[in-house]
Amino acid sequence: MFTGKVLRQALDKFMKGEVAANARVQVILPNGEFYDITGVKLLENKLIGVRESHRLAITISPEQWKMGKVIKKI
Repeated sequence: MFTGKVLRQALDKFMKGEVAANARVQVILPNGEFYDITGVKLLENKLIGVRESHRLAITISPEQWKMGKVIKKI
């Protein structure tokens, strides 16, 4: 599970570099398609039978952005 605290720690590390700070933000689906992230929402859960009281929900763009192939993972 990826928590908000872990997300914050990862983002803080990325934001130290100028290249990462200005990079496009996308999500990769299990089928390998890339989609742009359009928003992040904090949602409250019903507390009956749920461990977490809140969740971060990431919204993606309905259309796939055509970009060139990835050269390498840095």
